[in-house]
Amino acid sequence: MTVVVSRAGAAVLAVLVLVLTTAGVTPLLPTTLLPTASANPAAAQTDPDEPRFLELSIDEVTPHTVTLTSESVVTVRGTVANIGDRDVEDVWVRLQRAPVVSDSAALRTSLSLDQAGFDTVGEFEEVADRLGQGERADFELELPLRSDLVPSLDIDTPGVYPLLVNVNGVPEYGGAARLDDARFLLPVLAVPASDEVTEETETGNGGSRGTTRSSDDGRLDREEKAFPAVPPDVSRPAAVTMLWPLADRPRLAAGVAGSGTEPVRLVDDDLAASLTEGGRLDGLLRAVEDTARTEPRVLEGLCLAVDPDLLVTVANMTRDYLVVEDPNEPTGDARPGSGTDAAVAWLERLRALAATTCTMAVPFAQVDLTALGDLADSSLTDSALESPAAIVDSILGVTSTPGVMWPDSGVLTEKTGSMLAADGPVTALVSDNALEGGRALLAGTSSTPSTAPGGNGFRISGVSGLTAALFDSSASAALAGMGTDPQTPSFVPSSARYDLSRDSSTARLQDALGALAWPAMVPTVSEVTGAALPAAGRSVLFAPPQNWSASPDDAASVLSMLSTLVRSGLTTPRPLAALVDAAANTANDPTASMLVYPEQAITDGASATVVSEAEEQIGRLDAIQTALVEDPQAQLTPQQFTAPLREDLLRAMSLAGRRGADADGAYATGEHRASEVREAVDDIYDAVTVISTGGVYTLTSEQSPLLLTARNDLPVGITVRLQVDAPDTVDITDIGPTQLPPRGSRTLTVPAQISDSRNLRLEFALTTDSGLPLGSSTTVTVRSNAYGQILAVVTGCAGALLLFLAGRRLLHRFRGEPDPADEGYEK
Repeated sequence: MTVVVSRAGAAVLAVLVLVLTTAGVTPLLPTTLLPTASANPAAAQTDPDEPRFLELSIDEVTPHTVTLTSESVVTVRGTVANIGDRDVEDVWVRLQRAPVVSDSAALRTSLSLDQAGFDTVGEFEEVADRLGQGERADFELELPLRSDLVPSLDIDTPGVYPLLVNVNGVPEYGGAARLDDARFLLPVLAVPASDEVTEETETGNGGSRGTTRSSDDGRLDREEKAFPAVPPDVSRPAAVTMLWPLADRPRLAAGVAGSGTEPVRLVDDDLAASLTEGGRLDGLLRAVEDTARTEPRVLEGLCLAVDPDLLVTVANMTRDYLVVEDPNEPTGDARPGSGTDAAVAWLERLRALAATTCTMAVPFAQVDLTALGDLADSSLTDSALESPAAIVDSILGVTSTPGVMWPDSGVLTEKTGSMLAADGPVTALVSDNALEGGRALLAGTSSTPSTAPGGNGFRISGVSGLTAALFDSSASAALAGMGTDPQTPSFVPSSARYDLSRDSSTARLQDALGALAWPAMVPTVSEVTGAALPAAGRSVLFAPPQNWSASPDDAASVLSMLSTLVRSGLTTPRPLAALVDAAANTANDPTASMLVYPEQAITDGASATVVSEAEEQIGRLDAIQTALVEDPQAQLTPQQFTAPLREDLLRAMSLAGRRGADADGAYATGEHRASEVREAVDDIYDAVTVISTGGVYTLTSEQSPLLLTARNDLPVGITVRLQVDAPDTVDITDIGPTQLPPRGSRTLTVPAQISDSRNLRLEFALTTDSGLPLGSSTTVTVRSNAYGQILAVVTGCAGALLLFLAGRRLLHRFRGEPDPADEGYEK
C-alpha cells in the first residue's frame, strides 16, 4: 500500500531514519518513505550497451491538454514490462516535472534531459512486488497541478511542461536502480481553479493518494477555491498556418513504360488499406472534413499539400489495376488490386474538400531536390517541379497555390535554390535552422528582423528571386515523431536527436500537442535578452513531414488542438497565400539570409549510386523520346510513353522512408528502382532493330541494292538511321532518316556499289538521329558476280598485248620485211 505523506512528514521521517541509523539499526522503510523520494534516485541505464530489464510505456495522459475546464489532477496510465533475462523485485514508479519550456529548441532537448532535470517530483508508487521475465503490469499515477500539502506538479502558470515517469526496481543479482523512464510534454493552456488536497482515496493498484474537493460536487462555491483559475493570455495571438500533407511512399511498380491500354502495376496493395475507412490517408482526410464542420475557421489557415505521385497512383487505382506478386519482378505475375472502390470514394472526397480549401502541390514523389539540382537535367526538373501543379490541378479540378515550394528535406543548398528560382520568383518553405540564425530571425530577436508582416519572410542571399518562409523545426520534429513510423527530420540538430522507438505513440502525440501549443505560450519578454518579443500577429508555420504516418486518431487530435487554440483566442488562422505573399515581398530587402545545409541532410539524401544511374538513364530517355514520332492520331504519345520511367527516376531519388527506422530498406528500394529503370530503357533500345532477309546476298551487278528489314516493337513510331560498317571496296548510299510504325516493320532498300568479287562481310545497325545505337546489329555476307579488279587486270593485259602485236606488224611493214606471223599464209 502506498503511503502519502506531505513534505513536512517526509522531513520527520528523514530525522527518524538518521537517528535509527546512528543507533546502529537499519530501518526497513519503503522507498517512498525515504527522503530520496525527492532527491536524485539511482542512475538511469542510458547506455545502449547495458542490459535492459524493464520497459516503461505511457498509454494515456488525462487531460492531454490542460484548459480552464479540465480536471485539476493529471493522471498518467501506463505499463511496465520485464524485457530482461531475470526477475525484477520492488518495481516502483513516480511522476516528475522539469521547468517550463522557455524556447522552441527545448521542446526537443528537454525530452533528453537527465532525470535530475525533472526536479519537481511526486511520490514513488508500487507497481509490483515482483515482475517475472516476460510479465507486464499496469500502473496509474495522479498528481494535482497545485497543492501546499502534498506533492504536486506545482504548475501555476500556463505553458508547456516536460514530464517524466521514472521506474525503479531491484533486478535479481543486482541492487536498486532506475531501470527506465518515459518523457512527454504536457501543454497547459490555462490553469483551472482547484481546491487543496484534503483526503486520501484508494488507487487502482492498492495504494492511496490525495484528492481535491471541487465545486462540482456542490460542497464549495467557485469563489471558495484555494487556487483560483489562471486564464490564458490572449492579448498576443499567434497567426498560425498549417500544412496538411497527403502523400505516400512510391507504390507504382518500377521499370514499366507507358502503354495507354495496360492496367498499372503496384508493388503492393497497402495503399488500398490506407484509403479505406480507418486507414491513414482516410484519417488524414476525415480529420479535415470533421474540422470543416466543427471549427471551420481553422481551415482558413490550413493548406492541403498534395504529392502528385499519390494522385497519379490513386487515379489509376480508380480503374482496374494489378498488384505484382514479387516487387523485384515488376512485369511478372500479378493479381487484381482490391482498392478500386476505396480509391474512387477517397478521390471524390478530396476533390470536394480541395474545392473549398487551400491546396498546393509538393515536388513529385518527395524527390531529393539537392540530387535533382546536381543532375541539372531540364526534363527531369520539369517533371519534379513544374508538372506537379498541373497534375494536381487536373485531377482535383482546382487551382493550386502558385509561387511556393516545400522541399521534403526542409533545407536547401544554394545550387538547389537557384534551380527553384530559375523560371521566376519563388518562396521556399524551409526549417527555421535552414537559414543562418533562423531561430533568432523567427523569434524576432535578431538584429535584422524580417520586414514581412508577422515577421516570417526572408530574402535568400546569393539566389536571385528566392525568398523563404520558415516553419518551427522543433514543432516539425515533434509532428514527425507521431504515428506508426516515427522519423527524425534531417534538419534536427544532434542535440535534439534521440531514439523515438523508446517512446510510446501516446507520449509522442503529447510531444506534438505541446509543440503546437508552445507558440501561443511564448512569454512577452525574452528570458535571454530581456527584450520584448514580437507583438500580436507573429506568423507561425507548422509543417509535418510530407509522408506523415499520423494515425486517424492522431490527426484528429492535432486539429482538435488547433481548434482549441483558435477558440480560446490564443491563435488566429493565417492563409498560406498571405504568408507566401508577405515572404515574396521581401525580395528587395537590403538584408539577406544565408542558407545552411546540415551534414545529416547529405546522409539522408539519395545515394550516389542512384544519382549516377539517374544521370545516365535520363540522357538515354531524352534521346529516345526525341526519336519517337509524335502522331496526333496515335493513342500513345512519346511523352506518355517515357513519362513513367522519368517519374521512376524521381521515385528512386525519393526521400520517403530515409529518415525512419528502416532507412536502409528505403535506400535499397531506391537503388532497385533505378536498376529497373535501366533495364527498361535497355529493353526500349533493344526493341528497335534491323534484320537481314538472308545470310548471304549475291549481287548480279556492281550496283545491285541490298534489302534489309527494320523492326519496331515499341507502341509508338520511331525515326531511325541505318549505320553501315563495310570495307572500302563497298560504297553504301545513305538512305537518310526512316520512320518505323508502332509495333511494325519496314523494308529498307539500300543502294550498294561493290567493286570486288570476293565474299564481303557488311555490318548493319540502327541508331537514333543523334547517333545512339538501337537494338543489335546484323551481319550479312555479300557476293558479287561482277569481275571487279580481275576483269580490269585481264582487260589491261589484253589491251597491252594487242598494242604490242599491232606495233610489231607495223614495224615489219615499215622495214619492208615480211611479218613472221604471216608465214604460211602467203599465196
